[in-house]
Amino acid sequence: MSFFKSDLARNFAIGFAVGAFFVAFQISPDLGSQLIPDAVAATVR
Repeated sequence: MSFFKSDLARNFAIGFAVGAFFVAFQISPDLGSQLIPDAVAATVR
């Protein structure tokens, strides 16, 4: 039964992480743009 326990815990952890990602995306759809800022060109002096 120890084989099933480790797989079960791993599957719950993966499911929790994926679920948390989807919940966070539903709450704030522009979350991705906050994590990765837009590219801005440097000004020439």
